Amino acid sequence: METVLTQRTNARRPTLEDVARQAGVSRSTVSRVVNGEARVSAEAVERVREVIAELGYVPNQAARGLVTHRTGAVAVVAAPPEGRLFLDPFFDLLLRGVRRELAGRDAQAVLLFVEEPDDHARVADYLGGGHVDGAVLFSLRPEAPLHEMTDRLDIPAVFGGRPLPHTGAARHDRAHVDGDNRGGARLAVRHLVSLGRRRIATVTGPYDQENSAADRLAGYRDVLPDAPQELIERADYSRQGGADAMAALLDRRPDLDAVFVASDFMASGALQTLRERGRRIPEDVAVVGFDDLTSIAESTDPPLTTVHQDVEEMGRLMARLLFERTDHRTSVIVPTRLVRRRSA
Repeated sequence: METVLTQRTNARRPTLEDVARQAGVSRSTVSRVVNGEARVSAEAVERVREVIAELGYVPNQAARGLVTHRTGAVAVVAAPPEGRLFLDPFFDLLLRGVRRELAGRDAQAVLLFVEEPDDHARVADYLGGGHVDGAVLFSLRPEAPLHEMTDRLDIPAVFGGRPLPHTGAARHDRAHVDGDNRGGARLAVRHLVSLGRRRIATVTGPYDQENSAADRLAGYRDVLPDAPQELIERADYSRQGGADAMAALLDRRPDLDAVFVASDFMASGALQTLRERGRRIPEDVAVVGFDDLTSIAESTDPPLTTVHQDVEEMGRLMARLLFERTDHRTSVIVPTRLVRRRSA
């Protein structure tokens, strides 16, 4: 057994020329088959693939990259709010979806952070240096120059969330994947209305990232077009932000009987404030969140009724669009649904 193993270890690795010779075709034909080019007959493709399997030929990835101009790497560019990337299960699910899609395509994710102003130039240099085949980008503020840089560098790019319009010459209709934020918000508020609630407040997200916060507020107003401004409070998608926003709403409108909170993180903070103020949930105030991050929604007291969006699937779709090289205006909207628990 030891002798056999030694012989196999020292055996010469099959080459492109070996495959061509045994298949009875030219070296260039084998190269075209390996690289998936179309200018080869079906019979030749079948024969070459048979010989590849028979010899155990493995393409030289470095040489193949030079021919196909593919590196096998994709940049995942993230601008985490206040450094919360690894504390937020939303981003964890999104990254998991991206990584799984890339793994299925034999590609590697390269994670790049944009947290400080100096990071923009560094990331742009990396993206333009031929190190990656494309980039998926999410949680980018509209003023971040990476929006324009991806256009100027002319690399394939897909955005998570619909980017806000901003100054500059870059196009605003980039390929992106997003949840049905407006439709999901309508589901949440209509549910609260169906429960007989009449003084329904909302805690919105920040308006300095993608359009999700604005879309969720628009869905709230679709159902309650006459809601006074005093029932609307802005926060930052954090737990503490939700707690502070809920306190501000109660100070202004102690008679409110429901609240739609634009993220589960913020909703967990809002629930804490309501309990501290002596409000029973849902008897006094019904609460609905958004995202259905089960690690949060199932552990709140009481468990959180919320709007579900498939965040992991959104990550997969972002990576898939990148590989499909679709038109830059392509957008994919992932549907949402209401998940009822005990908070409303």
